[in-house]
Amino acid sequence: MAANVQDAIMLLGDSLTQGGWEPNAFAQRLSYVYARKLDVINRGFGGYQTDWAIPVFEQVFAKQHEQQHVPKVRILTIWYGANDASPAPSPQHVPRDRFKANLSHLVQMVTSPTSAHYSPDTRIILITPPPVNTYQWDSRVFDVTKSYAEAVKEVGLKEELPVADIWTSIWEAAGKDEKSLSKYLSDGLHLTAEGYDIVFTSLIKIIGEKYPEVHYDKLQNVFLPWDSVDFANPRSTLGKRDAMLA
Repeated sequence: MAANVQDAIMLLGDSLTQGGWEPNAFAQRLSYVYARKLDVINRGFGGYQTDWAIPVFEQVFAKQHEQQHVPKVRILTIWYGANDASPAPSPQHVPRDRFKANLSHLVQMVTSPTSAHYSPDTRIILITPPPVNTYQWDSRVFDVTKSYAEAVKEVGLKEELPVADIWTSIWEAAGKDEKSLSKYLSDGLHLTAEGYDIVFTSLIKIIGEKYPEVHYDKLQNVFLPWDSVDFANPRSTLGKRDAMLA
């Protein structure tokens, strides 16, 4: 496997995260602004909910004591709730209290010193699900999805983590009119480019305010800009650098 020389941003979530690679979506835009500084690792899995996220995260987030030379995850976003809020008896449904417990479990895998996945260098941002437009997607309940967005904020308060309140931001952008959500939701559940713009803007705002040391403007390129290379002896100046040591 090719060596990965850069630290990373990891995006954990469902189809809303998986869709982050769509044109002008948030993962693509993060990759652009963090180019040559942090890689973006998209671990979005369409249809998944938090019961299934836990065993997946155990496999995709390195155990620090076993992986001495694995690049660090500097920023982790956790974005669930859209599928957990599916009405029972859907197999995607996760009861609200268990949803909250699952989110806390995912967080504490990274933040607890007793966890095999403990990573004190990782900054975590939780993201709420967006509103649902039941005129487009009638298998969801508007107020239930809202309650799961509130649950994410409750977990953020409990775990002392910033939350990108996408539910409120999109709802207000739509003038608090459910039919007007079609500008931000392509099918009533998944985001349009305008919806993803709100996600990206919210994340960058949180990073700038809560984690300014990992804002892209504060980081240096892992490898020197071309005009800083020693042209007579290039190898001497082409060593990997820590993006954090700007």
